[in-house]
Amino acid sequence: MIRDLHTHTLYSDGRATPEEMVRAAIDKGLDEIGISDHVYTFFDESYCMKRERTGEYVAAIAALREKYAGKIVVRCGVEYDAYSTEPTAPFDYAIGSAHYLKVGGKYYPLDCSKDEFVALVRGGFGGDCYALAEEYFSLMSAYGDREDIQIIGHFDLISKYNEGNALFDETDPRYLAAAKKAADALLAAGKTFEINTGAIARGYRTVPYPTPSVLAYLREKGARFILSSDAHSPQNIAFAFTEYSDCV
Repeated sequence: MIRDLHTHTLYSDGRATPEEMVRAAIDKGLDEIGISDHVYTFFDESYCMKRERTGEYVAAIAALREKYAGKIVVRCGVEYDAYSTEPTAPFDYAIGSAHYLKVGGKYYPLDCSKDEFVALVRGGFGGDCYALAEEYFSLMSAYGDREDIQIIGHFDLISKYNEGNALFDETDPRYLAAAKKAADALLAAGKTFEINTGAIARGYRTVPYPTPSVLAYLREKGARFILSSDAHSPQNIAFAFTEYSDCV
């Protein structure tokens, strides 16, 4: 079965309608497509689904499921943020991610520009990337207590600009200790981890999340994986799945 459960549409920060994404998935030969727009986050409405449109979103995906039955399985998901307070009950599944860190009562984005990320490290963590990593992975580990979160999204998003250890050493004992502690909590809870190719499609990375050092640990511990494109446009659905099919 070829499936892609991490995609975004105009309901959040994607660039196409749900139906355009479904049609593209059919054209690419997928057996299953999941629409997983960003859940409403009260502190930043710039990128997420509007709370008042949640019911419309669920109904729209249900209509597509019926319309394209027999051609592709269509599922209604959501990408959850660690600081969101919205219910996940309306959705078929939920992807647990962390797109922000809360520092001094303010929410700072992590899926941001490189300059913004460096500024957060300097201003919020005294220039200590490993302190930021410890905070981030602690936040991710909390999904181990959430039975309604099935999939862990881009587990080490903070490595977005770190290929070649540009900002920190991904094999540093502090970094790996924080990642492994979170991984252990999530593995114990039976979570599935993404092999997320989204940053490759958008030109930020040449390898998927998780980074090689973290991926090696997850494999060693017997983690379950799923390929995810994190596509925000039809052309990136199932991006590079053939190249990374041996990872799942």
